[in-house]
Amino acid sequence: MMKIALIGASGNAGSRIAAELSSRGHKVTAIARDASRITALPGVTPLALDIADTAALADALKGHDAVVSSVHFLASDAEQLIGAVKASGVRRYLVVGGAGSLEVAPGVKLFDTPQFPPEYKAEATKGGAFLDRLKTESDLDWTFLSPSAVFVPGTRTGTFRLGEDQLLQNENGSSISFEDYAIALVDEIETPRHSRRRFTVGY
Repeated sequence: MMKIALIGASGNAGSRIAAELSSRGHKVTAIARDASRITALPGVTPLALDIADTAALADALKGHDAVVSSVHFLASDAEQLIGAVKASGVRRYLVVGGAGSLEVAPGVKLFDTPQFPPEYKAEATKGGAFLDRLKTESDLDWTFLSPSAVFVPGTRTGTFRLGEDQLLQNENGSSISFEDYAIALVDEIETPRHSRRRFTVGY
């Protein structure tokens, strides 16, 4: 059993990560602006917090084995989040990433392709900048997990592939459910294989 702080626990990915952690017997501090939106689950303790309050966030993160952040990049600040984790003394930091910064060809990122939806470009670009910032970080044992291009509600199959910096695709395109993404993330928490690296999950 581990103690995990989950920032953004009420969101699409965050709620599935909380459920996966709970099902495996971990203790979760589930952080969200509105704690009433956090699903009641065994071992999950809701905490209402404005993550822009760095001191309060750092205090809430203290004493955990790992921190997971599952928040929109445009709605958060990389320096502030990283600073709060470092101030808390927690060494392990896992980030729910985006697909936009994955490569579709050598040196060509998904968000730089003509078919990338323009309405997602700002979020994807900021996610890529977050990853670049983590790569400069020597004090944290970080991991950035990018989903496939289509990241949607689905079923928990437990059957998926892992990759590194290249977008995973199959005959049906590039997708992963929130539920299977959560499995891959919690597997990484329990058995770290991608320390100070980005990896990706897809079908």
